[in-house]
Amino acid sequence: MNPIYQKKTGRFIGIIALFIVLIITMFFISLSTGVINIAPLDVIKTLTGQGTERQGLVLFDFRLPGIILALLIGSGLAVSGVILQGVTQNDLADPGILGINTGAGLAVVLFIFFIQDSLNTTLSIFIMPLFALVGALFAAFLVYTLAWKNGVNPIRLVLVGIGVNAGFSAALIIFQLKMNPQDFRQATVWLSGDIWSANWSFVLALLPWILILVPYALHKANVLNVLNLGDDVAAGLGSKVEGDRRLLLLIAVALAGASVAAGGAIAFLGLVVPHIARRIIGPLHQYIIPISTLIGALLLMVSDTIGKNLLTPTEIPAGVVVAVLSTPYFVYLLVKTK
Repeated sequence: MNPIYQKKTGRFIGIIALFIVLIITMFFISLSTGVINIAPLDVIKTLTGQGTERQGLVLFDFRLPGIILALLIGSGLAVSGVILQGVTQNDLADPGILGINTGAGLAVVLFIFFIQDSLNTTLSIFIMPLFALVGALFAAFLVYTLAWKNGVNPIRLVLVGIGVNAGFSAALIIFQLKMNPQDFRQATVWLSGDIWSANWSFVLALLPWILILVPYALHKANVLNVLNLGDDVAAGLGSKVEGDRRLLLLIAVALAGASVAAGGAIAFLGLVVPHIARRIIGPLHQYIIPISTLIGALLLMVSDTIGKNLLTPTEIPAGVVVAVLSTPYFVYLLVKTK
């Protein structure tokens, strides 16, 4: 084996192991802390079926679904950001900045406004990701079409995305103002990026999307590597450039749409995580995607834990905490980008 490749692989395995340890550690911290504190030893006893009924209720009915949702949503948004930055060759590409999150959010608000009351709760939870996917696809199509001019210019793509994002945000406000108070509160809290209605139905609704699309994105890692070389080089190497680009965009949009349906419009996570992963491991996507999956999961779980405990009993939406943690890095990227 090539010594350089062997060293790279060893570094990759070490980084993966480190983040898994951090996620497991944070997992138990999240389970232990909250309005009702539970000692780590009692958490382990409860998870193995030896805890009290009260501890079981707190962990299995309230905390565990939210933590698993944070892991799934963080993974989905991070991988979506990796794909978008790779496909567009734009360091500022992100489901939130390009309007994809807001498009998915608008579709979900329309679902809440027009359809949700006519369905039972469980059915509406499983249908909501499909509406979010349609909204995200429409936003992505609109941005890509408006940004196309003999190809997609990275700066034009961001500017068009910001404009589409603003338009969808205005439409969101209009429909929110027409909602009854209960639906308005649900939409407002949800759009702030709060995993506020965490239950096992949401976990089951999101889980297939992540389990299928993230491994498929990893399967397409070499295609992303080739596309990063430029369209002409990629075509010369045998890549069906536009077909591969559309397929990867569909994966990214589906991941973002499903994640937004479950966790709201969490901004910046898909932007900063791929950059962190590239700084840690380099430009190859077969390394970036797994590491970004773990970093995204860890970052959102940490943000959710901070939001739930910083001002107890008041909860800060996880999306707000992610934005606070990510904004300095986003400003750095803007200053750095030519």
